[in-house]
Amino acid sequence: MYQTAFLDLPHLATASGSVQLPGSKSISNRVLLLAALSAGTTTIHDLLDSDDTRVMLAALRELGCQVTPAQVTPGQPVQITGIDGALPNNARAQLFLGNAGTAMRPLTAALAVLGGHFEMTGVPRMYERPIGDLVDALRQLGCHIDYLGNPGYPPLRIGQPNFSQLGDAPIAVRGDVSSQFLTALLMALPLLASDSDICIEVVGELISKPYIHITLELLSRFGITVRNEGWQRFVIPAGSRYQSPGDIHVEADASSASYFIALGAIATGAGGQNGIQVLGVGQDSIQGDIRFVEAAQAMGAQVTSGPNWLHITRGAWPLKAIDLDCNHIPDAAMTLASMALYADGTTTLRNIASWRVKETDRIAAMATELRKLGATVEEGADFLRITPPATAADWRAASIHTYDDHRVAMCFSLAAFNPAGLPVRIEDPKCVAKTFPDYFEAFFGVAQASRPTPVICIDGPTASGKGTIAGLVAERLGFALLDSGALYRITGLAASRAGIALTEDNAPAIADLIRRSHIGFTPDQRVLLDGEDISLAIRTEDASMNASRVAAFPAVREALLQVQRDFRRLPGLVGDGRDMGTVIFPDAPLKVYLTATAECRAERRYKQLISKGLSANMADLLADLQARDARDMNRAAAPLKPAEDALHLDNSEGTIEQAVQQILTWWEQRQPFAPRA
Repeated sequence: MYQTAFLDLPHLATASGSVQLPGSKSISNRVLLLAALSAGTTTIHDLLDSDDTRVMLAALRELGCQVTPAQVTPGQPVQITGIDGALPNNARAQLFLGNAGTAMRPLTAALAVLGGHFEMTGVPRMYERPIGDLVDALRQLGCHIDYLGNPGYPPLRIGQPNFSQLGDAPIAVRGDVSSQFLTALLMALPLLASDSDICIEVVGELISKPYIHITLELLSRFGITVRNEGWQRFVIPAGSRYQSPGDIHVEADASSASYFIALGAIATGAGGQNGIQVLGVGQDSIQGDIRFVEAAQAMGAQVTSGPNWLHITRGAWPLKAIDLDCNHIPDAAMTLASMALYADGTTTLRNIASWRVKETDRIAAMATELRKLGATVEEGADFLRITPPATAADWRAASIHTYDDHRVAMCFSLAAFNPAGLPVRIEDPKCVAKTFPDYFEAFFGVAQASRPTPVICIDGPTASGKGTIAGLVAERLGFALLDSGALYRITGLAASRAGIALTEDNAPAIADLIRRSHIGFTPDQRVLLDGEDISLAIRTEDASMNASRVAAFPAVREALLQVQRDFRRLPGLVGDGRDMGTVIFPDAPLKVYLTATAECRAERRYKQLISKGLSANMADLLADLQARDARDMNRAAAPLKPAEDALHLDNSEGTIEQAVQQILTWWEQRQPFAPRA
């Protein structure tokens, strides 16, 4: 997951391949709470690992549920041993629920019914998300809930309920603010239905019915059969009791599928491949947002599907503008706003008032950010009307503010396919962790840039600090990292381990070996060979000598030239070495030549070796560096020298952080975005 302050997406041209989606947030948190309320142990497969599920799991542990393992691991099931509908006497806890509405609302209802002493807290945005209608409904029952801040909003204090006045009258709840209020009641009230039916009546129009459908489907799997009377009245039968189904699988998130459905509709394929394959969810999904497929088809997408997959290709182009009531796909409809940028007219999205009480005011947020790109946008209390830029020349490069809202970030990644060839900056990309922590990795896995992926080259003599600085620059930008100076050491080590003698006759075999090896560099300067950390193994004297031997073989140098170029990947690359800007990436948009005095570099190398427990002599290091500089500058193949268009940076006196900031400033000056505040 990208932890950077912003992520620059270069202009993208094509997309093709397969995407395995993470589990549904809506299903994951419902299943966690239902398992916690049930008798027995539930084994949950394909649980989403995200911010929202983590706060729910932490809350369940606080309440005494057994959770195994302690952390969600992809591919590994999670076991929840439930409380069988009862908490210990005088249970108390302060529960932090972040900005997770799928945790705050249902947990509030369940704990208010179960009784105890709880404080329900979250991030500041959670305190702007209404919960008053749910609290009012629970108070009808005799639940004790106090507001700790503004009336109608979290944070909340929950106390012991008094059900002495509980009668047969239906429990009323508004349905036109958030479907999560009704979901919360549907999940909590079976705890009170031991002796008689409990009826819930919806006041006003019920929005987001598909999410109520998910709730009803999951309740039935945990032994609760709710009678649905026209989406206005729901009856929980007497004798209801939660019982674990044993095993349950979480569907992939249909809302997350919308971005890749849209991608398939927008982008043409590449390399003989055609379209986007979405794995983990199909058109038999219980999630209402699967109906996004119908909206995408109306705009021109071609979609085929099976029981657990979708395949999307571009059909009509430009896309067709639509006028759609989006009540049935409240979350996925945001993606239609991004698709509207590529439509042949004005697209109107109606009945989306619920957007205003989500992670942010999504109507206002989408309108603001769409306008940055050059679209004409009209917003109303419950609608959004989008007219795309009239021509390619009317598009603008934009830095997209994401409002700590995962869906805003994911929606605007699609703007990188604009016809103007412009990049797009996504601010705070880590906000996608709420539902899809690896979204950008998945997105980059199927998207292809229209031009060579941007590279920042940092060249310079040995021990000039370029490795450390390159790692930090890559970390700040979310770029891949290439330490070219380590490649010959890696090659020599790999050949020695494989039992290949380092001779000219064996050069083709050594070259083939290094082509097949998986090499990686991490921002903290670890070097990986086929997954093994070999950072120390390549810093020995033997490794240095072996590197010199293999570097003399033309076949090895040619193989490593391609290996280095293959590190170029979205969203960008930082490469450090001695010929990055002159030989490997001569087209790089930013080249830096980093220098420092030999004395300064010898002192740095001395401290580095000592810190790693390796012996070193200052005088010998200085002599070695001076001799190596002379060899590097006078070698016949790719001598050490700055590229003609390189920017020079003397690193003798300044700090590492100052050097990093200078390079980031130079990078920023080459971007078309307005300066960041």
